[in-house]
Amino acid sequence: MIYAALLRGINVGGNNKINMKELKEAFEQAGMSSVKTYINSGNIVFKDDRIKEQVTLVLEATIFERFGLRIKVLVYSFDEFSRIVQALPAEWANDERLKSDVLFLWQQADDEGVLEQLSLKPDIDRVQYVPGAILWSVDRGDVTKSGMTKIAGTKLYKLVTVRNVNTVRKIYILMKELEEPSPK
Repeated sequence: MIYAALLRGINVGGNNKINMKELKEAFEQAGMSSVKTYINSGNIVFKDDRIKEQVTLVLEATIFERFGLRIKVLVYSFDEFSRIVQALPAEWANDERLKSDVLFLWQQADDEGVLEQLSLKPDIDRVQYVPGAILWSVDRGDVTKSGMTKIAGTKLYKLVTVRNVNTVRKIYILMKELEEPSPK
């Protein structure tokens, strides 16, 4: 199976520092293969034969043993991640014009009803639920007016990890590369 692991809260504001090379080595020592990391915020793609729930437990234990940090890890199969990426509107970007993010959801928050917990402003926020995530986009000039800024500090905020759409699309490309057979 091809998986993406998203670590919550590492290398943010100088806290929970983890070197990506060491993290890659820790994943390999835990039995994962074809491990690749992407940027410093805890995005890892890899192959493993275990089921997702086992992989999650192994990775959280490995990170604690190796780095002494209790880091929550969200694991998505290639199919799950693919469905999220395919639901992203093609025009959404993270650039000078738009701020577009994916809020990946822990299981206890993963339900369409999660949108009712958000203080959305329909004239400003573009938001969509897809199993496993909330997709959000706003014009750069309206970011401070967005209702999504109120999520920080809520119970829901502890059950998400956020990546911008550019990062999400790059993780998907890395996963697709693992799917393709190596040239002989």
